[in-house]
Amino acid sequence: MWRALRHLGVSEANVEDASQDVFVVVFRRLTDFRGDSSIKTWLYGICVRVASEYRRRAHIVHEVPAAEPPALAEPAQQDEQLEKRQSLERLARILDQLDDEKRAVFVLYELEELTMTEVAKAVDCPLQTAYSRLHAARRFVLEAAARFEEGKAP
Repeated sequence: MWRALRHLGVSEANVEDASQDVFVVVFRRLTDFRGDSSIKTWLYGICVRVASEYRRRAHIVHEVPAAEPPALAEPAQQDEQLEKRQSLERLARILDQLDDEKRAVFVLYELEELTMTEVAKAVDCPLQTAYSRLHAARRFVLEAAARFEEGKAP
């Protein structure tokens, strides 16, 4: 759930709270689960809605003042780790440019590896609409990645 929420646009600072919110919704709504879809699809549908809510209120910042700033002690980055982190940050910037519907379908299918039938149920749209959104999202992501390779960062 954490990874899905993060890819769906929940900031790293809020992803733990969003994960908690997902499971609060699951607890409250478990008796409403009718079995029309798999439990996995149902959970990802809840993730999509919770992530959408967190993105809507992202402008509200909840900071906790501290007496002293935390110590910044990070181990030296290895080239591979740095490249992976940069790639993930680039993907996050590209995903931030997608509209919510395309982003949700792309994340659930490409990153979370749900079937298209599960994706369509999770985002509550017809199967062909989900395929159309995936196709458009893939095209956008590939074009944005190509622009980056040309030196025109997304």
